[in-house]
Amino acid sequence: MRKNRRTLHKDFRILTLDDDYIMTSTLQAYFQRSGYYVDVVNDPYQAIEQVRNGKYDILLLDFLMSPVCGDQVVEEIRRFNKEIYIILLTGHKSMAPPIKTIRDLDIQGYYEKSDRFDQLELLVESCVKSISQMRIIQNYKNGLSLMMEALPQIYDLDNTRSIYESILSITLNIFQGDRSFLMISDFTASQGENELHLLGDITEEEVRDIVKNAHFDGQKVITLADMLLAPIEDEEHKIIGILGTDPGVSPEYVQVQMMEIYIRQISSALHNSQLHRLVSTKNEELTKAYEQLNESYVEIINAMRTIVGERDIYTRGHSDRVSAIAADIAGQMKKDKHTIERIRLAGLFHDIGKVGISDKILLKPDKLNEEEYANIKKHSGKGAKILSAITLFNDVVPIVRSHHEWIDGRGYPDGLKGDAIPEESKIIAVADSFDAMTSHRHYRSNLSLAQALDELRRGKGTQFAPEVVDAFLEMLDEMGEEKAMEKYGTGKAVEEEGENE
Repeated sequence: MRKNRRTLHKDFRILTLDDDYIMTSTLQAYFQRSGYYVDVVNDPYQAIEQVRNGKYDILLLDFLMSPVCGDQVVEEIRRFNKEIYIILLTGHKSMAPPIKTIRDLDIQGYYEKSDRFDQLELLVESCVKSISQMRIIQNYKNGLSLMMEALPQIYDLDNTRSIYESILSITLNIFQGDRSFLMISDFTASQGENELHLLGDITEEEVRDIVKNAHFDGQKVITLADMLLAPIEDEEHKIIGILGTDPGVSPEYVQVQMMEIYIRQISSALHNSQLHRLVSTKNEELTKAYEQLNESYVEIINAMRTIVGERDIYTRGHSDRVSAIAADIAGQMKKDKHTIERIRLAGLFHDIGKVGISDKILLKPDKLNEEEYANIKKHSGKGAKILSAITLFNDVVPIVRSHHEWIDGRGYPDGLKGDAIPEESKIIAVADSFDAMTSHRHYRSNLSLAQALDELRRGKGTQFAPEVVDAFLEMLDEMGEEKAMEKYGTGKAVEEEGENE
């Protein structure tokens, strides 16, 4: 059943500030009727403290107030809270805040007061949509992180009973539910041979009733009786069990996606456990299972790489572009197919370490301080550590680690110089810098193609390997500016991407 708007809005908290008591009371009544939680305050200084100490999603405040104006209130709030969405209210168009103020203070919009709140409600709903998308991304990121931490427990090949217990407890942790079950059986056998494991307030009778009515029909995840259900399959895609969990609320898209990833881990883990007990006679199957495990790790890392890009529209697609540019440079330098493919892969994952950098630093709209920059510089080492867990990526680990090293030794994380830097890292460095310079960012506009190329020339022999820069310049000269900009998607205004979402 679809949620109505009141139900959808109940998870969003609004604070409304105006020195006019009638206005705040009217706004509170209007938005409470739509299902929002609304607090009111009439003193600007009290409002600042409430935002500091409370958890509000949206702030509605008057522009002209006493003793301080709305823009001064916002300026103070932005010192400690970058996430809250803010809408300024004005009495007349002539009293609207300057566009520069709106941009500088990251204000989401303003509304001219009237006896109708239709336009204001639309602005609020637009904020709610954006907040919902950010929550989905954050929940997806948190769920994937929990899965990564849980993999060693799930793949405990020495103790099948421990695997079952781990699966259920991790399920509750990931999906924030209060009950889950795991039924393992040969579905060609009789009902009595099912092996059932329960966690939380759920009975065997409830589970058997749910399972009896579960029809997957090729689907990986279904919702039944408010529970997420997923089939556990063997290597021949035959159903050998069912995992179910109750997330406490109607399952959302992101939870379904996480369940699909998680159930593949479980299927692989249980299959590995069976193979481990037969290792003396089934070495070939065991090898295949470990390959599937590697593929599962790759799947999660790819999902994490996507999340890094989705966290910020200003860097979306950056890794894909760096991968393409770097591979083309390697081709221009006549590298063999294996080397080009290795560079392409390293380009895709060169920023994977940023999944561990906080949003406050990664999405900061102005210049980083020394401590924040030191934190950002850790991403290449973190990325190498993440990839080193996968045998398949052993040959790209040093490339990812060293893609911020400089030829003169002033780079990071190891201060390598000259020939000590992997050649593939030198190629990634040029591609990475070029895309960064020609892309819009929070804190600056993009450089033109000519300006970016001038910067690369100036960095030859200090930051960049001269032979790589020369190969890139030759390639762009042969390709032509128009084709290069079209192929690599550089220089596009971020507003264009945002408007199409």
